[in-house]
Amino acid sequence: MIYVMSDIHGMYSKYKKMLELIGFSDKDKLYIIGDVIDRGPEPIQILQDMMQRRNVIPILGNHEYMALNALWYIRDFIDSDGSVTDESLEFNKHYRLWQMNACRTTMEGLGRLAVKQRREVVRYIWNFKWHKTVNIGDMKFILVHAGFENFSKDRPFNDYRPEELVWCRHDPDERYFEDENTYVVSGHTPVQKFTGKPYILHKNNNIFIDCGACLKGGKLGCIRLDDLMEYYV
Repeated sequence: MIYVMSDIHGMYSKYKKMLELIGFSDKDKLYIIGDVIDRGPEPIQILQDMMQRRNVIPILGNHEYMALNALWYIRDFIDSDGSVTDESLEFNKHYRLWQMNACRTTMEGLGRLAVKQRREVVRYIWNFKWHKTVNIGDMKFILVHAGFENFSKDRPFNDYRPEELVWCRHDPDERYFEDENTYVVSGHTPVQKFTGKPYILHKNNNIFIDCGACLKGGKLGCIRLDDLMEYYV
């Protein structure tokens, strides 16, 4: 079976409960379409669990993208409390942007790791895919964190820059592809902003799965692509 989650945001307990709920095994495959880190209390624990599972495929989110830009400079200068030991780096523009977007728990988690482990985690994030297309029977699922900014149906997916895939706010009233069997599965924008409720939204062949796992009243959502079964923790 093939599953998709998004925007776990450090909620390790929900992540583990979801794996139990879906009965995730070595025979299954799980795509996590961005924003594993930041906000919630245990982002590094989630990454370390993912790193041990060959059948978990991560896709880049805007929080990983910000982290990579900042960690290029600061990864060897993180104290055990998550602070930066080189004061000059406090003013690095990439780090400042990441700070503005709730990086504290990720920095604290990285700070508790030995330098070698920290570098392994950063290397793992560096290898996140930008997008992924999954075919199941006649259905095609295009997995991306946020959507496709400056979209054109004639534009190859590999022509998009990371910024165009992780930051845009796709409108559920807009449809990317005319083919009725082609779906775009994305996260990034909590579905509560569209419906007021923490449940996966299907509209115009868009499937929005960020159910606000780290928000008050939010849930971690997961969808099984084989039959579109939905799960919530």
